[in-house]
Amino acid sequence: MTVERIVRIIAGFFIMLSLTLAHFSGSIDMTQISWAWFTAFVGFNLFQSGLTRFCPMDIMLKKAGVKSGCGL
Repeated sequence: MTVERIVRIIAGFFIMLSLTLAHFSGSIDMTQISWAWFTAFVGFNLFQSGLTRFCPMDIMLKKAGVKSGCGL
């Protein structure tokens, strides 16, 4: 597993964890339609892309001609 995949998994996990904690503390209501669901989608997508290596944004950027690589 690469550093980039681990970072995606951890970042996605912390986004979903923060939304869960905010929901149960009463800061946000995830039972209602809100922009928090978009944040949940991004967090879940980060998490699953770290595990499965499938990322829709990666596909779109490659089709747009963006080169992949480290660039350091």
